[in-house]
Amino acid sequence: MRPRTGPDLGVEPLREVLARLIAARGWGRRQARVHLERAWAAAIGPEHGPHTRVLGLRRGVLEVEVNTPVLLQELASYHKRKLLAKLREQLPNQTVTDLRFKAGTW
Repeated sequence: MRPRTGPDLGVEPLREVLARLIAARGWGRRQARVHLERAWAAAIGPEHGPHTRVLGLRRGVLEVEVNTPVLLQELASYHKRKLLAKLREQLPNQTVTDLRFKAGTW
């Protein structure tokens, strides 16, 4: 005799239980953040990466903090299009429409 399963016994699919657990613990957001930071690191490269920090992605705009004013100007004026193209390659499932650079120190 097979055990009974179904909604009357309170049995839920494992994927639904895991989805609720991931959402409750915030693991999905952390994973998305790590993915975003890795994509930025690949796009910016090792030369300028240590001078930048991802702040977040809001409404398709990636906000990046830059710790030197000269680099901020260079990225915003000369490298923005190239960086956007690289980010779109790295993040095919996310919409990145613009880059916004902010001055910062850390």
